[in-house]
Amino acid sequence: MSVYRQPVPPRRTGLRLVGRWLLFLLIAVVMLAIASVGGIYLFVHETVAGTHTNDPRLRRTQPYLDKIPPPGHAAVAMLIGYDRRPNEANNVPSRSDTIMLLRADPQLHAISMLSFPRDMLVTIHCPGQPPYQDKINAAYASCGPKGTLQTVKALTGIPINYLITVNFTSFKEIVDQLGGVWVDVDHRYLNTNDGRTYDTYATINLWPGYQRLKGWQALDYVRFRHTDSDLLRVVRQQQFVRALKEQIHSSFSIFDVPRIMGSIARNVDAIPDLSVTKVLSYARFIYELPPGHFFQAKINGLNGYSYLTTNESDIRQAVQDFSNPAVDAPRDATNVAFGGKPRVPKPEETTITVLNGNGVEHSASDAAYLLTQKGYKIVRPPSTQTSNAPNFNYQESIAYWNPRVKRSKAAARRVSQLFAPAVAKKLPNTLTQATNGAMLTVIVGHTFHGTIGNPPPEVTLTRQPPAVVYNPSASLPLVKSLRRKVPFRLEYPTKIEQSSIPDPDVPVRNYPLDKKHEAVRLTYRTGSRGYWGIEMMDWNGAPVLSERNFRRFIGKREFDLYYSGAKLHMVVLRENGATYWVVNTLDDQLSNDTMLAIARGLRPLKGKVGRA
Repeated sequence: MSVYRQPVPPRRTGLRLVGRWLLFLLIAVVMLAIASVGGIYLFVHETVAGTHTNDPRLRRTQPYLDKIPPPGHAAVAMLIGYDRRPNEANNVPSRSDTIMLLRADPQLHAISMLSFPRDMLVTIHCPGQPPYQDKINAAYASCGPKGTLQTVKALTGIPINYLITVNFTSFKEIVDQLGGVWVDVDHRYLNTNDGRTYDTYATINLWPGYQRLKGWQALDYVRFRHTDSDLLRVVRQQQFVRALKEQIHSSFSIFDVPRIMGSIARNVDAIPDLSVTKVLSYARFIYELPPGHFFQAKINGLNGYSYLTTNESDIRQAVQDFSNPAVDAPRDATNVAFGGKPRVPKPEETTITVLNGNGVEHSASDAAYLLTQKGYKIVRPPSTQTSNAPNFNYQESIAYWNPRVKRSKAAARRVSQLFAPAVAKKLPNTLTQATNGAMLTVIVGHTFHGTIGNPPPEVTLTRQPPAVVYNPSASLPLVKSLRRKVPFRLEYPTKIEQSSIPDPDVPVRNYPLDKKHEAVRLTYRTGSRGYWGIEMMDWNGAPVLSERNFRRFIGKREFDLYYSGAKLHMVVLRENGATYWVVNTLDDQLSNDTMLAIARGLRPLKGKVGRA
């Protein structure tokens, strides 16, 4: 038998107790995080299953969709927003007020939109019926979503992989579940529809300025066309989609996912059925989209009132803009506006060596010939090299840029679009000798079948004299009237667009953004009845401000530039603890040089700051 003494336990110091509680707390937090992530995953899984439609009309439409492209390739979805008015009988067909194509391109890291005005005259294609001429929204009323799908595919030739439908009442619920969406309203929208006159347009009551729109307000805004046109309604709808993306990127967290996804599951139908992995991959793609990579294609040349018509060439151009978004257009436009050159060289400035990477005879020479037809200059490999790539296992074509040649990266991205599906990459050292000094080296892969596409449309970028007049007296009295009513220093434009006047309806407005911040809006009307404005606020975290393209100095002041394609849509000045925005019209009527001139002419209002 042994006798021994147990060591005396150490005294529990305060430090030991704190350490133990911290350890328990850490374990609890980790377990909570694991449970939360698992719960969110299960919720997302159930939510995605909830979007799987039971609508027989959508199920019958699925055979008309194009095959879903493999990962890494562009996909196109059609969004149909439809409406049934409260006073209509159940046997009255619904109308498709919104028809929009959305294209997600992971290679260009871009999303492009193309909308179709509902009054546009087209050939309606309903399966099982002879084609006929009518407004494009008649396709949905006549034969449902498959009619709209077939009509748009016949009109554009664009393969469509997904179909999404949403009722406008459901649209309102989704916006409300998001807590509203921050949108820049360009002018006063008012239609009371009070019965004193025969007026079938929907009611609306919105004031100008950057503001959070709740469900019915957002619905009124995207559907409005009372005093302008169906064309501007299309622009408002695309603007709303961009605003939604801005808000998701800047304001939402993982804890918002259940609420948002639940609303979508209840109100949105989609085909084909989406897996959780696919949904999460698209969500990540949208969240990580670079600023300025949201492009709005537009159908130009539309004429008429009740029926809108245009030429086939305008349709083809819109399809080209949609399918080949000019991702370098904002940078090129900025370079030109500040006295530089476009970043993307013209075809005649671009030299290319073409190599065969698929083993098919004459592939390299055929691709080289096609490139010469587009204006590119072909450089043959050195006499000691063949026209073959290191192997014939290239599935996709690759456009390599030469890091020793200026502007070659932008050129490679442009050329890769001709060979889509293709990618642009930096030239590896193993291919240096084969390039023979060319700006680009293109290796044609197995996806090349003897044809190439059209390049993105050429954007004419030339400096123009700004269309402005020096007229500080037009704005100074408006701003002075609010000097002692806001808690930050106001500024006023010394120059305005030459055909503009302060909007007679609401030239200036002071309003609260929320409980902490205030804003002031100056609104101007152009001679063509477009509306542009100057927004001032003491809130630097507005969602729209998260999408800046570039920052440039003009003199000693620094300006942030926000583009829509090659058009400068917004110029923001940050000083005095506030932000001052020059906002273009909805359809960007003001030239880039005009926008910069107005922003450069902003001047602080002298005197004391603060409420009287």
